[in-house]
Amino acid sequence: MSAEATHDSPAQPLPMGSAPPSAARAVPGLEYAKLLDCIHCGLCLTACPTFDLLGTEADSPRGRIYQIRALADGRIELNDSFVQHLDSCLGCRACETACPSGTRYGDLLLPVREVIEKRYPRPGRHGFTRKLLLFMLTHPDVLAPALFPATLLKKLLPRLNPMGFVGRLLFGPKAPRMPLPERPSVVTSPLPARIPAVGERRARVVLLPGCVMQVLYQRVNEATARVLAANGCEVLVPPALGCCGALHMHTGYLDDGRARARKVIRALEGLEFDALITNSAGCGSAIKEYVELFAADPEWRTRAEALTARSRDVCEFLMELTPRPPERPYPRRVAYHDACHLAHAQGVRSQPRELLKLIPGLELVEIERSDHCCGSAGIYNFLEPELAAKLQAEKVAHIVAAKPDVVVMGNPGCHAWIEAGMQACGAGIEVRHTVEVLDAAYSAAR
Repeated sequence: MSAEATHDSPAQPLPMGSAPPSAARAVPGLEYAKLLDCIHCGLCLTACPTFDLLGTEADSPRGRIYQIRALADGRIELNDSFVQHLDSCLGCRACETACPSGTRYGDLLLPVREVIEKRYPRPGRHGFTRKLLLFMLTHPDVLAPALFPATLLKKLLPRLNPMGFVGRLLFGPKAPRMPLPERPSVVTSPLPARIPAVGERRARVVLLPGCVMQVLYQRVNEATARVLAANGCEVLVPPALGCCGALHMHTGYLDDGRARARKVIRALEGLEFDALITNSAGCGSAIKEYVELFAADPEWRTRAEALTARSRDVCEFLMELTPRPPERPYPRRVAYHDACHLAHAQGVRSQPRELLKLIPGLELVEIERSDHCCGSAGIYNFLEPELAAKLQAEKVAHIVAAKPDVVVMGNPGCHAWIEAGMQACGAGIEVRHTVEVLDAAYSAAR
């Protein structure tokens, strides 16, 4: 019964797909009609990592959609139980791939997470932890010097685990163990503003250097630039790009995400280029979602559309360009892990595999449940360490069972989390980004 209904005047049924009057107040930005796309068939259940682990309907995609609708309808309150079920979601979007009715679960998750962060008082240090993580991970000039002492100590005393102590101090006794940068430094080493194409120029692209990538895996950015140049791309790296807002968006801080998105859009407006290239699945997914981020702002939505139309994952772009054949053999057995925001959110699955198959001598092997989340999921492994550790162990076991020499992927979060798991199990399997293997195969052309 609606808030306006009385005993003498029963509430009239809402038109099909319409939202109750309270919905916009309960969850601003939620497109209520998208909730009704879910037909509750259950095909998403086997695709959902948290339902797989917990076995509870409330921790499944359709269960969470039911709860979001109940909140929008005013039938439940924003309470501890509701928040826990939404917090346990990885945001991996595997349910979207499995859904026969095309439910856009990600579009439902972001506005309700924003409501949680704005209206729900998180107990203890939980709110502080979230904000500290986001600040550190999205400011390379802060993250690099913060990790420098630990990285240097690790180089001097390999058996020491300085990050274990820091992690427990900041994030509790179950804080995850993460790898440290290979190059101890208090500053980042930015790429040149312009990298010329090798041979005839076929395209002019902008490379997004990312935040975590610049600190933990700058070698991946360097390899990306070299691979693009080897394929005839002039590569631009504008210093004003900054953070794309992916971590803020996916954690529920949408206002912060919009501020960072505006900065990226402004930095690229007026610049002539064919594509904005990302080598981080999370960043690429976020940029392709800028249009939805500015759904209520026509001016910025139009400006976002112009950029989103040119946003490409590096493997996606290379296949569109038609890659030059790599010349140098790479005689190793390679397994490919599907990062969630690449496979499910962007639909980029075949392109990395096709590129790897072009390399002479490379044997490509598949991993069981390759597109099942590894548990990293942005900052999820810090916020939900127990669930993340179980998913990490499952992923590592599947990789080890495939017996590769190298496992590759297209996301720094997956890279760091799987690398930590590999180090813990001692399997001796190398962990690399897809472009690093491509770079080795193109090195003969340099």
